[in-house]
Amino acid sequence: MFEIKVEAEFEAAHRIVNYPGKCDRLHGHNWKVEMKITGKVLDDLGMLIDFKEAKAALKEATDELDHRFLNELEPFCTMNPTAENIAQYIYDKLKNHDLFQTASVHLAAVCVWESPRACVTYSEDD
Repeated sequence: MFEIKVEAEFEAAHRIVNYPGKCDRLHGHNWKVEMKITGKVLDDLGMLIDFKEAKAALKEATDELDHRFLNELEPFCTMNPTAENIAQYIYDKLKNHDLFQTASVHLAAVCVWESPRACVTYSEDD
């Protein structure tokens, strides 16, 4: 099994509504997002997937979040924009991307870092 990871970053503000502490106040993060792709079959060039294509897909999924107040965006108008919910949101956007409509590659996970020391990983795998 091969596994590749690509990263993207975006800057955005949010607040965790009803959080019993300072995270209930408006604040921002320099978010880092990692996308993990797995597969067993390499193409004729010996690649699972072109890093350039993987980075472009991840950039598409994160660009709409960049320099935004996340609480104003769907679905975060009604759901707290926690790192957990953001990771699942990005995963759901990516899983429908053309890159993952073949049997040779699998979107394994999305990891969202809200700080250099705190992250969450979302996957649909058991």
